[in-house]
Amino acid sequence: MTRPLKIAPSILSADFGRLADEIKAIADAGADYVHVDVMDGHFVPNLTIGPLVIEAVRRSTTLPLDVHLMIEDADRWVAEYAKAGADLIGVHAEACPHLHRTIGQIASLGKKPCVVLNPHTPLEAIRWVLADVAMVLVMSVNPGFGGQKFIPSALEKVRELRRIADERGLDLDIEIDGGVKLDNIAEVYRAGANVVVSGSGIFGTKSYAETIRAMRERCR
Repeated sequence: MTRPLKIAPSILSADFGRLADEIKAIADAGADYVHVDVMDGHFVPNLTIGPLVIEAVRRSTTLPLDVHLMIEDADRWVAEYAKAGADLIGVHAEACPHLHRTIGQIASLGKKPCVVLNPHTPLEAIRWVLADVAMVLVMSVNPGFGGQKFIPSALEKVRELRRIADERGLDLDIEIDGGVKLDNIAEVYRAGANVVVSGSGIFGTKSYAETIRAMRERCR
């Protein structure tokens, strides 16, 4: 079944010197979420932001915060990010040895749980938790850095995941993150991803509003 397109600009590509202005700009441009990439320098080879920045982002917008935890020992930090203002909290299947428990912890904090899959990770890794999450994030690049090239095999994974969700009657959002821009968003949406993360594909353009409008038009 076709689900409405939701666009989640990733602030990893924003100008952090004027972050509040950037967030206001994407909200005014029609974004549905603010996507926040949290990296610890261990699970992925980069270091970004922590709960204090999430708190600042929360104060600057009413948009839902889609927080993607690319960190080791996610169980230890989930409550901190929930307290900081995250609305959706995504954890990697590869980083959570007790994934079902981690998802339950997120839900118990009143937040929407999301599970994330790296490009090499099969759907079988999350088969038994699909009914417990609000969203699955399929990585279409290897996580750690913005501006990477889209990995085409992610589309096959999205198609299969959408088929499984529909067959089981699950109310599941499928998000995709990595290398999604105006030239490939329609293909991504047709595959079954209804939440699209785009960093440089939005923040690297002159008009965020025109880009987001064009993205929606391409998917109609």
